[in-house]
Amino acid sequence: MPNPVGPYSPVRETGGWVFLSGQIALDPETGQLVHGGITEETRRVLENIRNLLESCGLGWQSCVKTTIYLVEMKDFSVVNEIYGQVLSRPYPARSTVGVKELPKGARIEVEVIAKRIDGKESEKMVL
Repeated sequence: MPNPVGPYSPVRETGGWVFLSGQIALDPETGQLVHGGITEETRRVLENIRNLLESCGLGWQSCVKTTIYLVEMKDFSVVNEIYGQVLSRPYPARSTVGVKELPKGARIEVEVIAKRIDGKESEKMVL
């Protein structure tokens, strides 16, 4: 996992809720932003999130909410396609927000809220 670019925790848990700080497309080996445009950045961000979730003993199925920040809203369809290839039903609730800029010149940042499900809880999905 890449190191944070500031004084924050990449992941915090309280009461079964797991909060992942916004992730940009940092290569975990070099700590540098990946190159190759929005496609490569999106794939790297989602891979970094998967790794963080796994470090908590979770997976994408535990994710209940994502927020995507995009510098260029024209990238929405590309991001949406890759996101749909990585995640499966029931999809988390999601917001996508256009922003002026992101740290290190990133084009995308994604934050996640996940919940531990203990088998006794039932999960409701509203379509």
